[in-house]
Amino acid sequence: MCGRYASFRQAQDLADIFDVAVVAEDAAELPPSWNVAPTDGARVVLERTVQPEPEEHAAPGTRAAKAPAPGASADAVRREMHLARWGLVPHWAKDLSAGAKMINARMESVGSKSAFATPLRTKRCLVVADGYYEWQKPAAGAGRTAKKTPFFIRPADGSPLAFAGLYSWWRRPGDPAAPWQLTCTILTTAAVGPMGELHDRVPVILSRNHVDPWLDRSVTNADEALAVARQPGPELTWYEVSTQVNAVRNDGPELVAAVAP
Repeated sequence: MCGRYASFRQAQDLADIFDVAVVAEDAAELPPSWNVAPTDGARVVLERTVQPEPEEHAAPGTRAAKAPAPGASADAVRREMHLARWGLVPHWAKDLSAGAKMINARMESVGSKSAFATPLRTKRCLVVADGYYEWQKPAAGAGRTAKKTPFFIRPADGSPLAFAGLYSWWRRPGDPAAPWQLTCTILTTAAVGPMGELHDRVPVILSRNHVDPWLDRSVTNADEALAVARQPGPELTWYEVSTQVNAVRNDGPELVAAVAP
């Protein structure tokens, strides 16, 4: 599964890597974190169909996209980065607390769950990160006092991660004046190979050449979207880190420092 991750790159660096045209101000101003936890703010990349506007008319809270090329359609798909609350809240939920149980969506059942079925078809995103944590259970016979061992997992080439995510917009029912809240979840699947030695579940991580198909708004068939998510992800590496990461109050680059086994 994925219940804690690190995200410490600058928003513009991520925007350059993932070809993002517009970065929302709250996403740009989000401080780095080495211990992002459920219900925290998460940077997400998504695509929207918009009517391009001149830079001087850009919407508040965003950095303007480049002007459309001559002869381009009046409506265009624009890739944007936003700040979302980690834990998807369906539009019909009564309050935000519903998202605490929806930080992950299982690949095996995501298409049949009412909270995830529509986002899978029409609201897919990337949850971008630098790496994530997983806790390995103690070896058999280690005793009751033995603790789980945390590991930090990241791409072997040092590039950022692109978790396959879903998003939803939520507003407090019965309050049309309430602001809209963007929320998200991360897909998970069964672990295979060496990763299974750490945990039986892993987040779905997209390789760079599968980012575009996953975000493609013209794909509205759930099976077609899931076929993209099933493709092999990037090569990963992992190493043991300090148990300081166990407490969400702890944060800082020391959390991703390797420790001796």
